[in-house]
Amino acid sequence: MSSNTNARQSWKVPASIISKRTSNPIRAIVDHIKVKPNANKSMISLALGDPTLFGNFKIHQTCTDAVAKQLNSYKSNGYPPSTGYLHARQAVADKFTLPAAPIVAQDVIITSGCSGALDMCIGVLCNEGDNILLPRPGFSLYQTLADSKGVEVRYYDLLPENNWEMDLKQLESLIDDRTATVVMNNPSNPCGSVFRKQHLLDFLAVCERNHLPVIADEIYCDLVFSGNEFFPLASLTTTVPVLAVGGLAKKYLVPGWRVGWIFIHDRNNIFNAEVREGLNSLSQLILGSNSLVQAALPDILHKTDPAFYDETRIQLEANAKLSTDILSKVPGLKVIVPQGAMYVMISIDVAQFKDIANDIIFTEKLLGEESVMCLPGSVFQCPNFIRIVFTSPPEVLQEAYTRMAEFCARHHV
Repeated sequence: MSSNTNARQSWKVPASIISKRTSNPIRAIVDHIKVKPNANKSMISLALGDPTLFGNFKIHQTCTDAVAKQLNSYKSNGYPPSTGYLHARQAVADKFTLPAAPIVAQDVIITSGCSGALDMCIGVLCNEGDNILLPRPGFSLYQTLADSKGVEVRYYDLLPENNWEMDLKQLESLIDDRTATVVMNNPSNPCGSVFRKQHLLDFLAVCERNHLPVIADEIYCDLVFSGNEFFPLASLTTTVPVLAVGGLAKKYLVPGWRVGWIFIHDRNNIFNAEVREGLNSLSQLILGSNSLVQAALPDILHKTDPAFYDETRIQLEANAKLSTDILSKVPGLKVIVPQGAMYVMISIDVAQFKDIANDIIFTEKLLGEESVMCLPGSVFQCPNFIRIVFTSPPEVLQEAYTRMAEFCARHHV
C-alpha cells in the first residue's frame, strides 16, 4: 500500500496563474459592446489591421510561386531547427544588414510571426516582478505578453501634439532598478507615426544613460509616406543593445503566413553572456515557424520586384490622404495626420457632442447607427481617441467616412 497521502476527494482542475493573468485589452473592451450593427446598412469594419481582408492589396506572384516551389519540392515538410533554417536566416540577414547595423545569420532567429518574436524578446529580458516600459498609445499585445509573465507595465506617453513622439523626460522618470527593457515601435501601431532621426538619437541617449536594452518593434519598416524616412534603431547606435523584431506580415501582405524574426544587434557583446542562449532556449518552446514559408524566404526577400513595395506604399498613402482630407473636415474630430503604417488616430472632442461622453460610447453608437466599426482609443490606453485602419478600398472608406460625418452631425451640440 502506498504511503503517499492524497487529500483529493473530488474533481478540481483550476486554470493556471499564467492563463488567468492573460487578457487582450481589445477583447476586454470590444467584447462588452452589446450594440448590434444597423441591419439596414452594410457592415464596414475599420478595426482590424489585416491588409488582406478586402482583396485590394495583392500579394506579389513571386511570393506565392516561392512557396509553391517549396511545397512541390517535398524538401521542406519536416521540422526546421527551432531558430530557423540556416539558409532562411542567411537570406534575412542579407536582406536587412546595413553598414551601420551589420547582422549575419547567427544574429537572426526566425519566429512564428512578429508576435512570436515579441513574446520571445519580452520573455528573455524580463523576470516576474520586473517592469517594462511600453508606449501609450501602443499595440495592445505588449501588455498582454507582459501581464502573462507577471511583468509590471509602466507606460510612457506619446504626444499627439508632436506627431506622437515619445515624452522622453516622462519615460526616463519611470526607470528604476527593476526596469528590464523598453519597447519602441516605429512606425507605430496605432498612431501611424514615424520618428525623426534626432528623436531616435535622443531616445537612445536615455537608454545609454540608464543601461537599458531596447526591443524595437519595426514590423512596419519602410511603410512610410512622402516626406518621412524610416531609420532602423540599431543603425543609430553602437552602444545600446537592441533586439529588433519584424516579419513578412505587413510589408509582404501575408499576416497569416506566420513568419517573423528577431535581429540581435549586440556589437559590444552585452547579450552574449546570457541573452543569445536564452533566445535559443525559448525558440524550442514551439520549435519554430512554418517550414514551407521559411524555406521560401530567399526567393521572397530577394526576388520580389521592388515595384511591389512601392505600389503598396503608394496605395496606403493615397488612403491615408483620403482619410485625412475627409475626416479633418468633420466637426468634433481632429485627425493626427499619419506618416506611415496603415493606421490613423483621431481625437474626439466630447464637449462638441451632446450625448457622447467618451470614445467607447462613440464607437458603440457609430456601430449601432451606421454599421461602421472602429476601435476606441481606450484599448490602446488612449481615451477619447479612435483608431481607424485605412486598408479598405477607397470607395469603402468614402462610404464609411460619409456615414461617420452624418453620425457626428446628428450628435453635434
